[in-house]
Amino acid sequence: MKVTAHDGNQAMAGNFTRTFNAPGEVKPASPAIVPVLSSFDLFPTRIWQASLTALSPHLKGWIKDVLDLRAASPQPAGRTNRQGWNSADMTILEQAGFAPLAEAICSGGAAALGEMGLGDVPFRLQSWINLHDRGGFNFLHLHQGCLLSGCFYLSVPAGSGKLVFRDPRPGVLHGRVTGSVPNGYSDIHLAPTAGLLVLFPSWLEHFVEPHDNDEPRISLSFNAVTA
Repeated sequence: MKVTAHDGNQAMAGNFTRTFNAPGEVKPASPAIVPVLSSFDLFPTRIWQASLTALSPHLKGWIKDVLDLRAASPQPAGRTNRQGWNSADMTILEQAGFAPLAEAICSGGAAALGEMGLGDVPFRLQSWINLHDRGGFNFLHLHQGCLLSGCFYLSVPAGSGKLVFRDPRPGVLHGRVTGSVPNGYSDIHLAPTAGLLVLFPSWLEHFVEPHDNDEPRISLSFNAVTA
């Protein structure tokens, strides 16, 4: 049934038409349309890991070297480290004793930069010690202006704080969806182990959770920067 009416209100003048079903008349339902979706995961962020088990025999000696460095210069450099110690020296990997680790990091860094399309860019390493006493942590930060960042874990006792990568998409913070689902907000928690090498883009925000052990958590952090 079709009804046509005229509205006499001058402010809303005009004709309108609306169709109704007659009593007992059933309007045919539209056939269900189930779209076949193609999914595309956009804006990937790649990190890299490697267990450098071949360097395990060096760990004990390197830990001793780190503790000796701390004893010689006990004042921490500060930066993002709290309740622990980090070296003011940013050339740790240039020391002769760390040469095998420097070689491995340079090799891994070159491979990662190659995947990023920067395989022909010469680089050098900035490197420093990051040590946490009980309760120690690193607050949220990034490594601005570098080609690549990373860390190598020397000592990871029980209760060591995890390395947490912040979701780099600013818009997702305002969304309703959380968790490891498509378009959900979720930080990534990495539980380190001794001998683990981790590489990540320098612009990726990250922090370290508080350390819960009297034995220190020790890592060697580094940046690949343009040579």
